[in-house]
Amino acid sequence: MTEITALRAAVFRDGEDRAQMQDLAIGEIRPEEVLVRVVATGVCHTDLTCWHGFMALPRPIILGHEGAGVVARVGSAVRDLAPGDSVVMSFLNCGACGRCEAGEPAYCEHFFPANLSGRRMDGSTALSCEGVDVAAHFFGQSSFATYSVAHMRNVVKVREDAPLALLGPLGCGVQTGAGSVMNVLRPKPGDSLAVFGAGGVGLSAVMAAVVEGCAPIIVVEPNAARRALALELGAHAVLDPVGHPDVSAALKELSKGGLNHAVDTCGIPAVVMQAVGAMARHGQIVLLTGTSMEAAITLPLLMVVTLGLRLYGVNEGDSVPREFIPKLVDLIMAGRFPLEKLVNYYDFENIDQALADQEHGNVIKPILRMPT
Repeated sequence: MTEITALRAAVFRDGEDRAQMQDLAIGEIRPEEVLVRVVATGVCHTDLTCWHGFMALPRPIILGHEGAGVVARVGSAVRDLAPGDSVVMSFLNCGACGRCEAGEPAYCEHFFPANLSGRRMDGSTALSCEGVDVAAHFFGQSSFATYSVAHMRNVVKVREDAPLALLGPLGCGVQTGAGSVMNVLRPKPGDSLAVFGAGGVGLSAVMAAVVEGCAPIIVVEPNAARRALALELGAHAVLDPVGHPDVSAALKELSKGGLNHAVDTCGIPAVVMQAVGAMARHGQIVLLTGTSMEAAITLPLLMVVTLGLRLYGVNEGDSVPREFIPKLVDLIMAGRFPLEKLVNYYDFENIDQALADQEHGNVIKPILRMPT
């Protein structure tokens, strides 16, 4: 078998507003690492925010954290993966802190250095370009590349008949939206549920709500095409919030007295307060993001107490990826989770167009397909 010693990647450098396609050298993979030939990778909003400097990441860096592909090589300590396995890559956890040992990897005490430093947790990196180190461990994978040096803890084996080109987004955006419903809210059939924002995360929450039998499912979204897609995916009603006199009152009317559940994917304080104002007793609200580190809400405490409202901050859908991602794959294969309706494909060389289309809201979920 030919030894793989190089890959092609989209490299982001300081002062440049486009990705540079470059050939990089692969160093020795460690005993606990896995070399994955990337088939396709999703483009997530987090890639955009990190590209634009929301996080102080080292440059040069390879982004990308929704990769799917085939195992090419495994380190000597890897026991449950083998060359040829179909896999999805997700976020990385340390595996040893209190949260990890409690089965809550999304709340790993070392989540930020493991995922958002761009490097291994010891500061090293597996890739270099003409002798210069390139940060290549974004979310433990840096999958805007033809190969990824991942860790055995963030590589999830999936069934062989699954369409790998479609599955990358399960590693982050899809499991965030679907997990917020299926892992956190855990609605009963017939519960009402509203989703604020019909991007990839929000529409994944809609599809999960359909699986769980929620009714009515209501989507609040200003974009008409996305409202139409929400209805196609199984939402029972949609609301355009732009210029609407009272979104909370409209949601109460549609849910016949108040929402049992709400999922906010916007992170806009005024939108969160619309959800708060629409809840029934013992209503549950999931918060998935914020527009900035300073974004904040002011809650009417007496209302929260007397209604028994519950607000949850949720990271990565409270998912244990090795359990949840195969479950989502099974739903996709059974035709019950039509993820393909959210997707636009791009050739890897057109990554700048994919990033621009995602940033401007022209598409819901771009997926980059690697050259064969």
